[in-house]
Amino acid sequence: MSRRQVSATDLEPREWLRRLPKCELHLHLEGTIEPETLVELSCRHDAQPLTLEQARALYQYGNFLEFLMAFKAVTERLRTPEDYELITYNMLRSLAAQGVVHAEAYISFGIIYFIKKLEVEPFVEAIERGRLRGEKDFGVSLLWIIDAVRHFGVEEATRVFHKAAELRAKYPSIVGIGIGGDEARGPADQFRELYAEAKAAGLRLTAHAGESVGAHSIWSAINIGAERIGHALTAAEDPELLEVLAEKQIPLELNITSNLKTGCCPGLDLHPARDYFHGGLMVTLNSDDPPMFGANLLDEYILAYEQLEFTLEQMRELAANSVEASFLGPERKLELLRKVEQFGW
Repeated sequence: MSRRQVSATDLEPREWLRRLPKCELHLHLEGTIEPETLVELSCRHDAQPLTLEQARALYQYGNFLEFLMAFKAVTERLRTPEDYELITYNMLRSLAAQGVVHAEAYISFGIIYFIKKLEVEPFVEAIERGRLRGEKDFGVSLLWIIDAVRHFGVEEATRVFHKAAELRAKYPSIVGIGIGGDEARGPADQFRELYAEAKAAGLRLTAHAGESVGAHSIWSAINIGAERIGHALTAAEDPELLEVLAEKQIPLELNITSNLKTGCCPGLDLHPARDYFHGGLMVTLNSDDPPMFGANLLDEYILAYEQLEFTLEQMRELAANSVEASFLGPERKLELLRKVEQFGW
């Protein structure tokens, strides 16, 4: 039997990259809402529904704090469990079209609790309905990382992480926890005890760090036990930190276009993704909030190939990294690694 049905010489690079099996490890469910879906949500809930033009305008911002406000304006239209089921299903459909075989998506219990003042169980039931339908229809596996918005404070994070541990028994797709939001107002070291409790409860640990503040934030994330680091943009400031990241092979969830659009990185030529890769760090590419940044995971792969001059073989290595860095079990990992390794030969 032939090792592969597809040869690299048979496809244009963009199509090769689309078909390359890959995982998306840094993706916020609430940030996957397309303007067209936002209009649909607005028609469900707003007395004066948004037009498509008005919806698209909500995705415009000038800096990181304005992005957080734009994100808030979009998530305000998420009001019922059915809304969450809709966006989960739509997310998996979009991922499948990009050649994604597995995703690990953040969902913010903090927004449901702190802003909407609602209990999360009906919403978890809804995203599970969307996940099961989407996995069946599109063949993309999905795990959940429960996100506590760090600047809501430790008390709110405690509620979020305890609920995640409680629900994990019923929903094994809840695999881990993380802290997003404004790093400056929610230093990682405040969550040390909570991370220890989450680990003891069997949850995997991630943390956004080094996106909008310095390398000290990444050190803090490592010190509280984070197994993967989201963004890690400012690690480039600290040679000792780079050595530790390379030595320990702590996976980095890089989000290049996100960093550019939020202004956290002033230009593509200054983004450290290529240096990280050639420095032996465990680099993965991710999209963060695709419609808000105008780039999905496939776009990130194309950007790395066309503008950062990664070779196709290096793109395969990035895809393999995304599998290795996932929180999947060993059997599924081996299955996906074989698909990546055999693709294009």
